[in-house]
Amino acid sequence: MTLKDIQSDFEFLDEWEDRYRYVIELGRGLEPLADLDRVDSNKVQGCASQVWLATVLKPVSAGENPQLNFTGDSDAHIVRGLIAILFSIYSGKKANEILNTDAHAIFNELGLGEHLTPQRSNGFVAMVERIRRDAQTAQQNVQPVD
Repeated sequence: MTLKDIQSDFEFLDEWEDRYRYVIELGRGLEPLADLDRVDSNKVQGCASQVWLATVLKPVSAGENPQLNFTGDSDAHIVRGLIAILFSIYSGKKANEILNTDAHAIFNELGLGEHLTPQRSNGFVAMVERIRRDAQTAQQNVQPVD
């Protein structure tokens, strides 16, 4: 599901309970996370629930900006939905696009910022920081063209 699809669907949902159910539905649509990706190095620190994010770099030529794809999971239904929204924002994007995208602003536009508990908000921040850190690392590791 694309970010534009999610934004469009949110426009039709007036009640927060409906939006909450929709976020949970988005989480149910996540691709299953492989057992080999459920390792400590993929665990996101700072989340109240358990969250795993795995980053896969698409091979690029020397000097190109790397593209990142993400898989993830959580033991909490609403957090799985938040992961799905984050993936619609970031997955499949180049590192520089990820670093120039403000997920916090998008979440606030969707009205999620004001309806998440402080623990969920902290977890969201931790997930965004992890994705941005992976993008920054990928960008720094690009070999320049001779």
